[in-house]
Amino acid sequence: MNLGKKSFCFGLVLLMITFLVPACGKKGPPLSPVKDGNVLAAPENLSYSLEKNEVILTWGHSMDPVNAKIAPEAFRVYMGTKDLNGCQGCPFVFESVGVVPMPEMVYRRSLKPKVHYYFRVQAIGKEEIKSPYSKTCSIDVEP
Repeated sequence: MNLGKKSFCFGLVLLMITFLVPACGKKGPPLSPVKDGNVLAAPENLSYSLEKNEVILTWGHSMDPVNAKIAPEAFRVYMGTKDLNGCQGCPFVFESVGVVPMPEMVYRRSLKPKVHYYFRVQAIGKEEIKSPYSKTCSIDVEP
């Protein structure tokens, strides 16, 4: 085989491999361009306390003048639930359950027994700019 045919075959094999390599098949929503520092930091140190059948969530928020310099106007609280007797690893869906305006960083909610609750918080800025979610906090409410 001459050099031209070898190059052609090598190119053809490389092209076939490129098109046959599998991808995850998932496409996320489009992301808007972000300038340095024009982001909102995620809420931090999400914690809870229980008083009878009521949960009290608290968190903090700090801005970084270089990487995350947008100030939040409010915080959106998300909750997911799962039955305590449900299967482990079964999926659950987070739903928005409230908005807490600045400077408050406290959320209260009554809880039902025999339910596993998951909470997370997201900061919201002007024009609905959203931060990443806080870490998730989970609570088991025993009967």
